[in-house]
Amino acid sequence: MPARIVIAAVAALGLAAGPAAAQGSLNLYCSVQVEWCQAAATQFQRETGIRVNMTQRGSGEMLAAIRAEAQNPRGDVWFGGTGDPHMAAAEENLTQAYESANNAGLQPWALTQWRQSERRSIGVYAGAVGFGFNTELLARRNIAAPACWADLLEPRFRGEVQMANPNSSGTAYVIIATLVQLMGEDQAFAYLRRLHPNVNSYTRSGTAPIKAVARGETAVSLSFVHDAVTERNAGFPVAWATPCEGTGFEIGSMSIIRGARNINQARRFYDWALTAPAQRLGFEVAGQLQTPSNREAPLPPGAPDLSQMRLIEYDFARYGRGAERRRLIEKWDREVGALPR
Repeated sequence: MPARIVIAAVAALGLAAGPAAAQGSLNLYCSVQVEWCQAAATQFQRETGIRVNMTQRGSGEMLAAIRAEAQNPRGDVWFGGTGDPHMAAAEENLTQAYESANNAGLQPWALTQWRQSERRSIGVYAGAVGFGFNTELLARRNIAAPACWADLLEPRFRGEVQMANPNSSGTAYVIIATLVQLMGEDQAFAYLRRLHPNVNSYTRSGTAPIKAVARGETAVSLSFVHDAVTERNAGFPVAWATPCEGTGFEIGSMSIIRGARNINQARRFYDWALTAPAQRLGFEVAGQLQTPSNREAPLPPGAPDLSQMRLIEYDFARYGRGAERRRLIEKWDREVGALPR
């Protein structure tokens, strides 16, 4: 079930002092980690006096919910989650255009997505796809850590890998789209079919595999590498790598939902979420290590540095299209998800 939280008290987080006078309400749909969602909702309410009703879901599930509610929207603004479903929502006219005065302070990749989506979706953070692995578990099983996509196909990883299901997880879709762009579609799906025997579970959420790695329930995850660093910083025996052949990345995004009932409050949240202090919350409160889109927000200490990775030129415009997303997920269902365990 999605997390539904009404932010009514903020003292526990010890953030800014003194709530502002009541200024209406905001229905926030949030697709980052629940702790980050709570912190963002709490701090925004404290600073503005706007009462926040927050619902947390993975980006794939959130897109499905926004589609289902299109004739009677319940959300006002959608914060976080991989950019592809935000781009699909823009194409399907589920979100609306907005230009923030804070755009001028953003990284070029954040604004590229904004322009490609016809001003309906903007980047708030970025993070690269890679491997997370439990160093203690690999050592006990005498398994060398993966360094390349090809490594995961080897017999030593049979039953040792975990990734999410693209029907519910934006992370998993980014992984599939990355492989398609890196290898070509036929080779990418051949790779995923060969990988299948080594996958012990296709989880509902994109962060579940790295959490399973941290708990020692699986040796390797396909994840965003900043999530692996978060688990390592929490004291778990987790390390990470980005594939030697190259890898893709997400642009975590934000959109205002078309037909939002609280449009002024939605625009205020959108403006606020693009500021450097708001973007630091992910790290300061929730320990998240994505690269912020505001140029004045520093890269969190220990965060993976995208400039040091071999990144593909990810085609967000093409792979964010609703039809392309549906086609690739349906193909995964037929050719990979339906394979026997």
